[in-house]
Amino acid sequence: MSKTILIVDDSLSLRLVVKMTLEGAGHTVLQAADGKQALDMLDGRQIDLILSDLNMPVLDGLGLLEHIRQHPLYAATPVIMLTTQDARHLQLRGQQQGISAWIIKPFEPPYLLAAIARLTTR
Repeated sequence: MSKTILIVDDSLSLRLVVKMTLEGAGHTVLQAADGKQALDMLDGRQIDLILSDLNMPVLDGLGLLEHIRQHPLYAATPVIMLTTQDARHLQLRGQQQGISAWIIKPFEPPYLLAAIARLTTR
């Protein structure tokens, strides 16, 4: 079933690769270049899952996650951190803030799609 997914990453090339993967699986994709742009998109529209990088200018992924978890409409939205960072302390911080999954780049498309399917099945 098609879901609307917000990709948040400062790398245009990575956003395009992820977008191709998600659209190829039938999903609708929204894009933001940083956490601030992503917050501006949390305006009441349907977003089924957020896929965010950790290291971004303006507002990083964990800062974005903190805002999402406090947002009345999006607090329960699954958030996947898609990042090159595999430091355990960052993953623990993400878990404490309510991250849904942590996937290390480079990612395997089938693994990413399986995580999305698992997190968006209601």
